[in-house]
Amino acid sequence: MLIENGKEILRAFDDREHKSQEILEVTDGVWFARGVGHSNAIFVEADESLILIDTLDTLERGQKLRSAIEERCRKPVRTIIYTHGHPDHRGGAGAFEDTVSEIIAFSACKPQLAGMERLSGIQGLRARRQFGYGMSDEEAVSQGLGPREGMNYGEHKGTLDPTTVYDQELVVRTIDGVELELRRLPGETDDQIAVWIPKAKVLCCGDNYYGCFPNLYAIRGGQYRDIASWIESLGQVRDYPAEYLLPGHTGAIMGQEHIREVLENYRAMMQYILDETLRGMDAGKTADELAEEIRLPRELSELPYLGEHYGCVEWTVREIYAAYMGWFDGDPAKLHPMPVRERSLRLTELMGGEAKVLEAAEAAMDRGEAQLALELCSMAEQSLETDVLQAETFSQSELRKALELKARALRTLADMETSANGRHYYIACAKEIENRIV
Repeated sequence: MLIENGKEILRAFDDREHKSQEILEVTDGVWFARGVGHSNAIFVEADESLILIDTLDTLERGQKLRSAIEERCRKPVRTIIYTHGHPDHRGGAGAFEDTVSEIIAFSACKPQLAGMERLSGIQGLRARRQFGYGMSDEEAVSQGLGPREGMNYGEHKGTLDPTTVYDQELVVRTIDGVELELRRLPGETDDQIAVWIPKAKVLCCGDNYYGCFPNLYAIRGGQYRDIASWIESLGQVRDYPAEYLLPGHTGAIMGQEHIREVLENYRAMMQYILDETLRGMDAGKTADELAEEIRLPRELSELPYLGEHYGCVEWTVREIYAAYMGWFDGDPAKLHPMPVRERSLRLTELMGGEAKVLEAAEAAMDRGEAQLALELCSMAEQSLETDVLQAETFSQSELRKALELKARALRTLADMETSANGRHYYIACAKEIENRIV
């Protein structure tokens, strides 16, 4: 979400949620580790050993977690359970390599698209932008869901592969005297599970809930996160008689009624966006129109755990549209559009040339209209690059001016962005431009 004081709102969220560490024994024999790594971890005391649910994001932080565990429990970690496959939940597992005998995970309920591995280059680039890798703490402000990942500080991944992989919907196990229910609940990922400890009334929900607006679409790119399935999963999480809800990021929620209220609101948020998007699509509206129109009702948007500090409503609407209807928005002008660079060149000519476009971009920046300035600069840049391919009218000074203005616009938008992911992406692209023109 773009608002005038977005940076300050994001910083306040980060200060409130991510500046302290705690290892809390939420109930007898169940500890919740928050703030030690980018993600959370839960460890459960069994008869002769410990069960560890998720392992933080790096080997170094896993080692720190191990030291904290050993201070509290003089038993080894024999079992690790991964709630899902994201590396920030698996990266600390190597710290327990000498004691663990079983590592449990679930397979994805839907196969990955064939050839997805061929996109590792672009997805890697976009992930570095989204997560703010290579930025200072002051530039990044927040990583949205927890303390910044340890790899920002030179730490390393210590992931261990699972030794037991289930493909059932429900697995009930007794591990060293502790009864556990492992339930497949697709949401942020297709291999997501919840871990229910009935005796303790503890539910570990992974990343299906965390205390801000979720990544219903990740701007780094990836397969569609089925929001209808996620809504169904949240309903199942809500219906457990849990007294303690321990998410993979942000704080624990205590008390059965409070847990049900929070989860129902989280679920209602997703249902509202899905319903409004589908309703608007059926009425013939485009993705652009719906992304502009759809906003959460106040009773949801003002809830502290639905702040747009990670994902955002607009990106979600666009992703739903693409998932259900594809790229075509119904406008016949979009069936075979002009090549982007040629279109930019023609529009620039109509506006009086690149110099006029850049004057308009500067005026837009002076008025505080950074998005307009960004779009004008992109158009001028594309036009100038088309000119050099087709004629000898290329102006190095005008291109430099377009790039400088574009970087300024990106940094201005970054300071308006309430989503950590969006902020990082704007800044990363600005830095890439600035490095290009040095």
